[in-house]
Amino acid sequence: MSSAFLDNVSSFHYPNKQLKKVGIFHTVYLTGICSPVTVFYQHLIEQGEIQSISYFTIYRLLKKYNLVGKEILPIPERKRFAYDQVNELWQGDLSHGPLIRVNGKTQKTFLIAYIDDCSRVVPYAQFFSSEKFDGLRIVTKEALLRYGKPKRIYSDNGKIYRAEPLQYACAELGITLIHTQPYDPQSKGKIERFFRTVQTRFYPLLEMNSPKSLEELNERFWKWLEEDYHRKPHASLNGKTPHEVFQSQVHLVSFVEDSDWLDSIFLKREYRKVKADGTVTLNKQLYEVPPRFIGQSIELRYDEQGVYVYEDGQRVAEAVLVRFEDNAYVKRHRSPFATVPVEGGENDV
Repeated sequence: MSSAFLDNVSSFHYPNKQLKKVGIFHTVYLTGICSPVTVFYQHLIEQGEIQSISYFTIYRLLKKYNLVGKEILPIPERKRFAYDQVNELWQGDLSHGPLIRVNGKTQKTFLIAYIDDCSRVVPYAQFFSSEKFDGLRIVTKEALLRYGKPKRIYSDNGKIYRAEPLQYACAELGITLIHTQPYDPQSKGKIERFFRTVQTRFYPLLEMNSPKSLEELNERFWKWLEEDYHRKPHASLNGKTPHEVFQSQVHLVSFVEDSDWLDSIFLKREYRKVKADGTVTLNKQLYEVPPRFIGQSIELRYDEQGVYVYEDGQRVAEAVLVRFEDNAYVKRHRSPFATVPVEGGENDV
């Protein structure tokens, strides 16, 4: 068994020494074994490990520390690491931000951020009102434009980090997207440490004068990030600041200069077959595309701004939303086979 695992179990705050002994003993007993608490309790009695402790006390203790009903797996040994070049790896994550009051209503906020493993520079971070992928898309694009392209992005298994647009974008950029094991925040130690720094050094600044909007919160956060966090010596950088370390290696950075191309690779993607009337359905809405695509399967990329047709990785047309009320007034050419009314009407017959 891993010594780190036993140390972790020993660090739990048990009510007394006897129950602490029980907790550690149970951990050893269940390693590689799936055993009910009743069997374990009987084992304790037979071994003389407990005195005057009821079954329900033992059960509550084990349940409190999540030691009930499943195999106890060893905590993996961890070794600290740090890359010696900037943009070798970015750690990314999301953290719950402060509550703000907007128009008399309390609003949750969420901070999405990246941190460079080598320099501890934060390429970009921003507060949002939701945990949706749109926020991660903004943060990733801004980080790439400001600080260049990392070789790897290391994030957790959260839904937004498994989104297809991020996977497509990383593939086109040549970035390796790596996910941590589930429920293992310690593996992203640097971004977690940054979030604690935000909590201890930035959030207290909001207490005397709370932000009145999400925009104000972000403006104050960005000012603090550039003037405080990036410019103060970091304990892990031998007295240097994150800004100094990054700038000393800026010649190694591969910058992304085409912002329009960057926008296009972060668009959501779907494939649709064009109907005989030159339309496709996307998200329960009807769109019209050029007639030359009728009968073909086409690639659609889209965001909140619009829907676009892509061919061989290039944008070739924009899909137009069909409005049925407008179609009623579209001028159409008269068919040559339409009946021409007789002058004078039926009274002249």
